[in-house]
Amino acid sequence: MKVVALLVRFWPALVVLAMGIWVARLDHLRADYRQTLTNERAAQTEAIAAGERARLADQVRFAQQQAAATQTYAATLAARQPLIIHSKDTVTRYAQTDAGRALCRAPDRVRDIDALDALLARDPAAPGSSGGAVPADGTAPPAGR
Repeated sequence: MKVVALLVRFWPALVVLAMGIWVARLDHLRADYRQTLTNERAAQTEAIAAGERARLADQVRFAQQQAAATQTYAATLAARQPLIIHSKDTVTRYAQTDAGRALCRAPDRVRDIDALDALLARDPAAPGSSGGAVPADGTAPPAGR
């Protein structure tokens, strides 16, 4: 009877004790979840940093490859393209060498090429300025019918 009397008298304390145990369990679970989340974030941050380092290394490698390719391309172009000379005195001196005599054109050939370029670049005659109209042939059947 004593136990029943004690339970009747202290039942609110038992409810509070049960609530306290429940809150302590929730706090423990929350701390566990927070620790798990912190660990996952740290791992994710490290993965992001590793990806960023790899991306930067790829960019550096690509820039080096591009620079090497540009140098190779420039060297190839320099080997393929003729020497462009802008100074008349330099042209004259170059034309006097053996290599220049073989590569340089004579002045009359240069003038002929310039004249041909001028002739080809001339505007065509206007359509209305022809010598005469095309005569109509009434006996011929219409074309394309």
